[in-house]
Amino acid sequence: MSVQPLDRAGRLDRPAFYARHGGISTDLVSLLHPPYTAWHLSYVVLGAVAAPRVHGDRLGAALLAFFLAVGVGAHAFDELHDRPLRTSLSNRTLAITGSVALLGATGIGVAGIATVSLTLAPLVLFGTAICLTYNLELFGGRFHNDAWFAIAWGAFPALTGYWVNALSVSLAGGLLIAACAGFSVLQRRLSTPARLLRRRTAAVNGEQRLDDGTSIELSRSVLLAPLDGALQAMSVAITFLAAGLLAVRLP
Repeated sequence: MSVQPLDRAGRLDRPAFYARHGGISTDLVSLLHPPYTAWHLSYVVLGAVAAPRVHGDRLGAALLAFFLAVGVGAHAFDELHDRPLRTSLSNRTLAITGSVALLGATGIGVAGIATVSLTLAPLVLFGTAICLTYNLELFGGRFHNDAWFAIAWGAFPALTGYWVNALSVSLAGGLLIAACAGFSVLQRRLSTPARLLRRRTAAVNGEQRLDDGTSIELSRSVLLAPLDGALQAMSVAITFLAAGLLAVRLP
């Protein structure tokens, strides 16, 4: 007996499960990588709620800065570098969008240095530098790898969320930061093979034979389903987890 998997029409030609085709407006939405942006903003919130006290104004500023730097800037530079989403946005548009967003995020950071603490300066410098270095693959792409992904998009947002509220790091904060880095490793382990299947795989041949004699024909949709499903579920779960914990901490 053979099971024939059905590919969902129109889904496999997308460069990501959340990407859409249809014009500039859909390109702009896709450029934000909505599930991943929400995921990484959640790390900022998780870092904040682990702090002894949550300052709503500081957290709001940090979230806006990371939305600009990561949600807009980093993704614009990433698309500018090698067009992973295959948008129709021009190089000029992407360069201006990324630059303005990063300048905005840096400006928020500078305001935080002036009004909250000078200790925010290293965080602002690192955030600005890694946004350019990672996404434009500067220095021969030495910083564009799994380890730096975990540091830049997992540990760093959580550290920033904690630091802007506590201006120090405790053992509890350190454990939370390490956990966020681990979640980013998980994201990378799932998204890397998913991208390979979507963007570089022309065909998949083979079958999976079960011990009862059933055979399942392997295809891109069969291999992608658990990867995309896990990424979608994790992005939603972590976002709701961060929102729920924030609701508990805020008066």
